[in-house]
This record gives sequence, structure tokens and C-alpha cells, in this order.
Amino acid sequence: MKINWFPGHMNKALRDIAEQLKKVDVVTYILDSRIPFSSINPSLNELTQNKPVLYVFNKIDLADEQKIKVLLPKFRSENSDYLLFNSTLSGKSDLIVNKIKKLAFKKIEKYKQKGIKPTIRTMVVGIPNCGKSTLVNNLCKKAKAITGDKAGVTKHGLWLPIGDCIEVYDTPGTLYPNIADQEVAKKLAYVGSVCDEILDFNELSVELIKLLNKLYPNIIENRYSGAITLEEIAIKRKYVTNGGEIDMDRTARTIIDDFRKGRLGKLTLD
Repeated sequence: MKINWFPGHMNKALRDIAEQLKKVDVVTYILDSRIPFSSINPSLNELTQNKPVLYVFNKIDLADEQKIKVLLPKFRSENSDYLLFNSTLSGKSDLIVNKIKKLAFKKIEKYKQKGIKPTIRTMVVGIPNCGKSTLVNNLCKKAKAITGDKAGVTKHGLWLPIGDCIEVYDTPGTLYPNIADQEVAKKLAYVGSVCDEILDFNELSVELIKLLNKLYPNIIENRYSGAITLEEIAIKRKYVTNGGEIDMDRTARTIIDDFRKGRLGKLTLD
């Protein structure tokens, strides 16, 4: 199974991002904490390389936080910073706003000398289903961006005021035209950043089991009462079709869903 997904709206989104970046002071780059490196889009990196960047490690509640903390120094520099975040929790938007202001310090100071409080503009970017729009709604303190638990919900960019002279631009989730590294592609599929309709869930679940057995030994066995293969898990769960055969499709989707919902534990695959 070769995984590649780049619908037309993503190409349009990348062009829009390139255009809107002219107005942007700070890029807020949302990473999925379960796959922090795999959720970095090379196309976005190329577009945003001359801008201050705030890396938001989202969905930290589903990730291996100790593993993430080891990676964090790579994401802080003179022109970048990071934040661990669970965007499903309300009341945390001030943390992001303060980080954005810190990265836009030069502009703020420049205008301060003129007695002016400038508008700071940030653009929220990331792969599909990483939690961008949920985070934007958190910043706005109300639902203004469309959200969903599948890839490709947001189709158009939108500027939104979030108070205190700050505006945020919510963008559609974007991948890149050709995902050459299929290990990266599989990780994107595991977390729901690739359209489920194009995936072979049976094959994908087998690959996920292999990876988890390597990174977190016994986690599959503990979750599924000693079963470690797709067929064994189906038998343990008594998943059968109307014809009495083992229901591999249901089993495969259960495993992927258990990973996505955090039922297997707090895991990071990169």
C-alpha cells in the first residue's frame, strides 16, 4: 500500500499561505505530539523559513510527554519557541498569546517608541487533523472555525481577531504533493491526517502493531489480553461477520481507533 493524499484544495491552500504570509508577524506551527517530526510539512517549512515560529505541541494529552521533552531543545532558537498544549482544554489561550508577543517583540518595541500599539498577526499552520481550528476557537474563546475529527475539514483560510490587537489566520491542513518516505506517510495515516477512505485499514493496523511492538513492547499484548496479531485480537474480541468468519476489517479499525483515542496509552511514534 502506497499512501499519498494531496487533494486540490491543498495546492490552493499553499498558494494562499504564501500570499498571506506577507502580512504575518509570527507563524504558529501546530505539531501532533504523537508524531512531532512526521507532522512537519517540508512545503510549509520552505514558506515560513524567514518568519519567527511558535511550535505548539498539540494533543500532548495523547502523547508520551517524557519523550517529547527530550525533543524540545531542537525547537527553541533566537527566532523560534515552543509550547506544550492540549487545545481541547479551555482557558489556556493566554499562554499562546504571550509566546506570540514574545516572538514579535521587535515589532512591538518599534511601534512602542512611536506611542502606537501595533496589530500582531499570526498564521496557524499544520497538517490535517492536528487541531488547528480547535486551537483557533480556543484563542477566540468561541467557535469561529469549523472543526472535525477527520482530515480536510477546513478548506479556506480566514482572518479572525482574538483580542489585544492580535489577529489569527486559520489555514486548511496541508500535506505535500508526494510523500516519498512511506514510514512518515503511515504515521500520518495512523493519527488521521490522511483521508481514511483511501487507506487499507487491515494493512495499516498490521504496520501499527509492528511499530508499537518495537517502540512500546507489551502495550498491544496488555491492551488485547495477550493477543499480539490482528487475527488473535479478532478472536479475543469475538469479532465475527454474519457468516461466522473472523471480522478482520472491524478488528483493524478498532486498533487504529484505539490508538487515535489514546486507549493504548500515551504514545509518541517519532
